[in-house]
Amino acid sequence: MTNKDAEKYDFTQQIGYLLRRAYQRHTAIFQQTVPESRLTAGQFVVLLSVREHGPCEIPAILRHTGIDESSLRGIVERLKWRKLLNAEHEPGDARRMVVSLTPDGEEMLEQTVPHAQQITELTFGDLNPQERATLVSLLKRISGTPF
Repeated sequence: MTNKDAEKYDFTQQIGYLLRRAYQRHTAIFQQTVPESRLTAGQFVVLLSVREHGPCEIPAILRHTGIDESSLRGIVERLKWRKLLNAEHEPGDARRMVVSLTPDGEEMLEQTVPHAQQITELTFGDLNPQERATLVSLLKRISGTPF
């Protein structure tokens, strides 16, 4: 890359910048739509994953959510502290922990899930159905998400 190329480089037109801005917008919409729960988008996804897959270990939640391990462990600890998740170590192996949803966690999901479609709609904004399908397909491709 020459100096002239570097001078022409506009970071606001780069994929990383645009993805980050889109995610920031989505997160703000989530927080505005579900303010009373004090639940973050990451916490919501972890609760959904545990509900969908039943009691499971951290590696399974990592696979299902795509959240990095250190962030996920922090989320699990906060949800455990709030009594939305149970996290118990396997007998004889302190490294293995089984995570399950508590009744309070289930109630939190029941209150939050109805807002999920609204959050998606607001995030898509004025994209038409074809643009929405294209965007989702492309995001799956570049993220390596097989489903």
